[in-house]
Amino acid sequence: MQAGKLPPKLLSSLLSRVETMDHRVVLGPTLGEDAALIDFGDRLVVAKMDPITFATEFIGWYMVQINVNDIAVMGATPRWLMATLLLPEGTTPQSVSEIFDQIIAACRDHAISLIGGHTEVTYGIPRPIAVGSLLGEVDKDHVVLTSGARPGDSIILTKGIAVEGAAILAREASVSLLKAGVSQDNITRARDFLFEPGISVARDAAIAIDSVDVHAMHDPTEGGLATGLMEMATASGTGILLRESNIPKLAESDLFCDALGLDPLGLIASGSLLVAVAPEDASRLVQALGEKEISAAEIGRFMEPEEGMVLETPDGVRSLPVFGRDELARFLGE
Repeated sequence: MQAGKLPPKLLSSLLSRVETMDHRVVLGPTLGEDAALIDFGDRLVVAKMDPITFATEFIGWYMVQINVNDIAVMGATPRWLMATLLLPEGTTPQSVSEIFDQIIAACRDHAISLIGGHTEVTYGIPRPIAVGSLLGEVDKDHVVLTSGARPGDSIILTKGIAVEGAAILAREASVSLLKAGVSQDNITRARDFLFEPGISVARDAAIAIDSVDVHAMHDPTEGGLATGLMEMATASGTGILLRESNIPKLAESDLFCDALGLDPLGLIASGSLLVAVAPEDASRLVQALGEKEISAAEIGRFMEPEEGMVLETPDGVRSLPVFGRDELARFLGE
């Protein structure tokens, strides 16, 4: 198998074998949902685990942000983190110390307690791997699910695509970009996309929840915007109409994709938040985000399931593209 997420069909088959042994598990492993939910009486504990495998720079900081995103889109507050670091042979004590400092600083920024984990130097891996297991909590009546989108809902996207993909390409593939004719200035600018506009959507999610009645939220990661939308639609039992001309695309991301032959719709997209709201709330949400200096746009709507998942382009309407493998993983694998 190639690097990247498991194919949805295979993953669904594997998840169908899981038996829930505890009645307090409100939401277990489900395709499209961002985290699990466990009933703890007056509130729900939200549990998430995510690895960092594509990036090496700022890997400890990165791992915290990615896990926080999946807690935040459930409407929850992140609380407790356990971290696993697998390091290649030859890793220096200084490098380990830098990763730990990154994790500690990121936890401090989000008021998260680092409560344990595991660190080892192991053989057979060419780069560090960081895995976070993050717990959060949310009141039962405030939880938001990926599966909450309704036919007719507007789709709001914050910031644009692809924040994470452009940042990783700038950091991990600068030689290829330079050879393809991309300027060093564009590469340098995109390197900082990790921080500005940033890969965190915690603030985006909090503003959305405070501003309107949010039906669903999702953090599009591997597989990009197209896969994130498909996950929302599949979980919610809806169709999708995505308007290509409405999608905000970061200039550097578009430039990199053109230079390397990648499709921005399938490029890893952390940093953008997908929100489903009633049509009458769409402009109010875009305005509320704008007032907090977070750009946002209405990029389409959820439809009845029999209407399918389609992309409206200047040349007509076609099926929404399916990415069996993230465009970044495809490029790095080649």
